[in-house]
Amino acid sequence: MALIISFALLVGLFSLAVLLWALASGQYDDPDGDAERILLDDDSP
Repeated sequence: MALIISFALLVGLFSLAVLLWALASGQYDDPDGDAERILLDDDSP
């Protein structure tokens, strides 16, 4: 039982660390930019 709890805590802490890294590195700065950019037709040479 203690092994399962400690494993769950480790996975949770790892997930939190990845989330904080993603926030700090700017992964979520412009969530709408890519969604709008794909709709624009700017393929002119």
